Amino acid sequence: MDNDSIVGILNELVETCRDGQEGFKEASDNVTTQDLKNFFLEMSRERAQFLGELQNQVRGYGSDPDNTGSTAGALHRAWMSIKGTLTGQDDKAILAEVERGEDSAVKAYEHALKERLPISCRPMVERQYLAIKTAHDHIKLMRDSRSVKAGR
Repeated sequence: MDNDSIVGILNELVETCRDGQEGFKEASDNVTTQDLKNFFLEMSRERAQFLGELQNQVRGYGSDPDNTGSTAGALHRAWMSIKGTLTGQDDKAILAEVERGEDSAVKAYEHALKERLPISCRPMVERQYLAIKTAHDHIKLMRDSRSVKAGR
């Protein structure tokens, strides 16, 4: 795989992590319970760390990392903000929206891992993928438990 292809894949993950970092921050601003606020802030920090790691890899290939999130991510965060306002900051609805964002992140990483990434970055991408998949599954469980508590 040539450097341009590697950088392209890594920059897609840069966008994904930036979207996640900002999305989790937005979610933390819209939920009502402190445990969710803390969890979302921790996930935002984790995505910032992943973002830095990916940016360093891109620089290692002699390129500049993308410095903006995706348009889809910006729209997703705006929708989440509006939904938080319109639903009276319903935590279950916000969890569902965060899960949807995490679905996109999992897919982006799965796509990247289908490629022949070099040994210099593949273990990092695999580690980040596992953390993102774990977060996704935890968010789904939290959403489901709130559905049960609500009797739905």
